[in-house]
Amino acid sequence: MSRNTSELLGQLKIDRDTAPNDLPSSSQKTLLAASTGAVVGLLVGFFGASLLPEDSPTSPNTIPNPANTHTTPSALPTGTRLETVLNASGYITARRMATVSAEVMGLISSVDVEEGMQVQEGQVLARLDDVKARVSLAFARAQIQVLQAQEASILAKLKEAERQYRRFAGLREKNYSSKAQLTQSEATVEGLRADLNSARANIEVAKLEAERQRERLEDHTIRAPFAGIVTQKNAQPGEIVAPSSAGGGFTRTGICTIVDMNSLEIEVDVNEAFIGRVSTGQRVNANLDAYPEWDIPATVVAIIPTADRAKATVRVRIGIDQKDARILPDMGVKVGFLAGEEVAL
Repeated sequence: MSRNTSELLGQLKIDRDTAPNDLPSSSQKTLLAASTGAVVGLLVGFFGASLLPEDSPTSPNTIPNPANTHTTPSALPTGTRLETVLNASGYITARRMATVSAEVMGLISSVDVEEGMQVQEGQVLARLDDVKARVSLAFARAQIQVLQAQEASILAKLKEAERQYRRFAGLREKNYSSKAQLTQSEATVEGLRADLNSARANIEVAKLEAERQRERLEDHTIRAPFAGIVTQKNAQPGEIVAPSSAGGGFTRTGICTIVDMNSLEIEVDVNEAFIGRVSTGQRVNANLDAYPEWDIPATVVAIIPTADRAKATVRVRIGIDQKDARILPDMGVKVGFLAGEEVAL
């Protein structure tokens, strides 16, 4: 190979002793340039191939090793979801909701709440006119005082009768009194003791009556039975309220409606053909019609053990795991009952 190289280089050697008039023609120049380019290309290919490493990936006889090739792995999904096995629709309901009324019939003197107000247990919601109730309570307490005075009078008479009985008993031993006087004195003592017991019993009855009148007076103040939010105000001052409907449309049967927002849950009717896909404690994904993109985690609380013959459905109670102020009673909601095993996304 080195001999061929020397010959080629020798052919390219320029003879400087040649006269300037003996310069090659244009065709000779073209042939010389082409020959020179071919020789140079062969030399570069030869020496370049000898200088390349044997394991170079650019070598024509080398196959790239996939293990040594650096590639960026594609991102794999890391989230998981639960497969939906059944879809249903229902409404938000409150387990604790009450329309508060009065236990007695009376004229409303004040209403201290408005819609949307947060109230605490025992807070005053409204008051009724309680003038008559206060008079009745004062009369009952006066009756107690009268009976207590009668008790004191009977007790004083009893003590006097007992002294007379002891005196007659001592005189009887000395034959200074008759047996009839002793018997009469004894009967008087027994009678006064009976009157004393009766007076004390009447006092207890009067105390119970006073307590009843006090409770009746307390009934004129309507209080919240539990903590919650007022959703409806049904009466105004000056109207008549009664525990039951009376007097036509002029009598109110309720003051206001209170809802315990912590007791909100979902009720859905599931077709009885698919009730086997639902179980207590099953996870549920709920979406309010007002916020369809908001996923609310929930759990099946109970399956009501009866079916609706007309609709062929079974009612299912679903507890809301994530409480939020946006969840309101009677809102429409769609739920998806989830499978028990997680599925990779």
